[in-house]
Amino acid sequence: MKRVKCEIPTGRRFKLSHFLLGLGGLYLIFIAFKFPYFLEIAAVLSGEDSYDGWNGKVVGDVNDGDLSKPLVNSVYKDMFHRKLEDELTQDAPMRPTEEPLEEGRDGVQPIKPLKHLYGRITGEVMRRMNKTSELSVLERMADEAWTLGLKAWEEVDEFDGKEIGQSSLFDGKPESCPSWLSVNGEDLASGDRLMFLPCGLKAGSSITVVGTPRYAHQEYVPQLAKTRGGNGLVMVSQFMVELQGLQSVDGEAPPKILHLNPRLKGDWSRKPVIEHNTCYRMHWGTAQRCDGLPSKDDEDMLIDGYRRCEKWIRNDVVDSKESKTTSWFGRFIGRAQKPEVTWPFPFAEGRLFILTLRAGVDGYHIIVGGRHVTSFAYRTGFSLEDATGLAIKGDVDIHSVYATSLPTSHPSFSPQRVLEMSPKWKASPLPKRSIRLFIGILSATNHFAERMAVRQTWMQSSAIKSLDVVVRFFVALNPRKEVNGVLKKEAAYFGDIVILPFMDRYELVVLKTIAICEFGVQNVTAAYIMKCDDDTFVRVDSVLKQIDRISPKRSLYMGNLNLLHRPLRNGKWAVTYEEWPEEVYPPYANGPGYIISSDIAKFIVSQHADQKLRLFKMEDVSMGMWVEQFNQSTTVQYSHSWKFCQYGCMVDYYTAHYQSPRQMICLWDKLSRGQARCCNFR
Repeated sequence: MKRVKCEIPTGRRFKLSHFLLGLGGLYLIFIAFKFPYFLEIAAVLSGEDSYDGWNGKVVGDVNDGDLSKPLVNSVYKDMFHRKLEDELTQDAPMRPTEEPLEEGRDGVQPIKPLKHLYGRITGEVMRRMNKTSELSVLERMADEAWTLGLKAWEEVDEFDGKEIGQSSLFDGKPESCPSWLSVNGEDLASGDRLMFLPCGLKAGSSITVVGTPRYAHQEYVPQLAKTRGGNGLVMVSQFMVELQGLQSVDGEAPPKILHLNPRLKGDWSRKPVIEHNTCYRMHWGTAQRCDGLPSKDDEDMLIDGYRRCEKWIRNDVVDSKESKTTSWFGRFIGRAQKPEVTWPFPFAEGRLFILTLRAGVDGYHIIVGGRHVTSFAYRTGFSLEDATGLAIKGDVDIHSVYATSLPTSHPSFSPQRVLEMSPKWKASPLPKRSIRLFIGILSATNHFAERMAVRQTWMQSSAIKSLDVVVRFFVALNPRKEVNGVLKKEAAYFGDIVILPFMDRYELVVLKTIAICEFGVQNVTAAYIMKCDDDTFVRVDSVLKQIDRISPKRSLYMGNLNLLHRPLRNGKWAVTYEEWPEEVYPPYANGPGYIISSDIAKFIVSQHADQKLRLFKMEDVSMGMWVEQFNQSTTVQYSHSWKFCQYGCMVDYYTAHYQSPRQMICLWDKLSRGQARCCNFR
């Protein structure tokens, strides 16, 4: 009998199905054996240390440029964070005790022991110390800060109040500025590649940069060597054009109002890319990445009528907007064909470019070689006049820079226009009775707007007005005596500032934390002490409710906890093995907002007085270290909640971080209407 043509032989079907099943089994076995390897790659791709993911590569710092903006630190961190359920209350988590090893080109080797395990850093002790004794880097830094601070405080005492009143810094007199500026490449290089824009920018201002990208060079990246069997060499070619604001604290990077980062060698996609971003208080926002694919033309996606990202040639993408049949049919019915011009990537190694950065109504626009390339919407919290500096870093030779249509006066920066001298914002005198909570806010001298926003918003909470909760700002001194003079006047009027007589440095924030503990147990009698930043919005009533959930007989450490967080060993924010020899940090709560009970604070103050308090430049890690030490003799209740937000805000937050003064006002307005909801994100 003749077989029907469409019938498939059973034997062939049987063999094919078994072949596919066998292939699937081999794939599963391969995945099982390679899973740890994939985790290791994912840890690198997630941004651990200075990984940037270009061509599957990792890069180090280029002229101190922040080239990567990781959203998470590593896969291990995410896995351990998943174990922390919201509202979790438990005893102290354990951390590994194995001896850590230092990694390098020559493999691993034991870490050198820490020379300065302990050491109190205060002005009085530092003045009494034998200056010939060996000091750690942090101790030398603190010694210098106290010396300069005491001198600055003497200058403030001698500063004439009339001089403050006549200063343009305080009375709001407009500062005269040029309408245009220019600088050549040699002068820019001699000035640390920074061009000063005295009155910032305005709508219509433009900056033109003429330069030549350098050829790619090799860099060694230890993280990548783990996944390449020891080969950590990569090729890198990129540069950054950044609009920066004023630096508030020595050691803290100035805010990056616009970060334009062309990466000629591309990223993990192996194609060139341009990235935009902002950085506020050394925290990166969400990046906008342009990779040669055009952004949508929806009206809500356009910026002053321009696309966020234009199209350029990508030989890995086939234009699939219309098929050949559709194109033929369009021509057949007489439909007009609109030719689309696709340009190459606007930057090339060794080739001259002319880049113009223009400030529009809704955002910044980037034009290269006469054509629009990208646009970046203004981020909330920054204004055009805040952009007082242009920095150009990386693999580029600059020939000249021109800035035109600049404002001739600065329209906003004046404490007089920020500080509202109204009695209703004054702090009440310290109560003579015990209080439930003392809140210490870390601030900087010229953060007038931030402090005023806090006074007008959550410092008006009912618990604070009834003196169940007391709030004070903790501020160190500024190199400019006029700023210190205005600060002293502000402190005298509002009565809510504790001035610390040392020169402010980012690395010495830990000294402010100790001062908060001292104030909370010596100047007031508080059951609990909270530390936060001046850009943190606090829902005071909700924080008190969380504290009330814990037995008052238990020692408490509450906040957004980190478990087994490893120190960064490479990059700009690297921690050396001499500074921190352990493999991981102790469990610690994120710095924007955490709470300790008074017995922990008393322990810190006592250890500090006996010169036994171990100090570290990261104040939140230092607090975790101190609580861990206290926990050895007294059991501490660790209480974790994600609602103590580390980055930005979330619905029903307890604290919201990185909030600008305008966002503070918005949050308070919503909270007054019974809505614990966020305003826009930075």
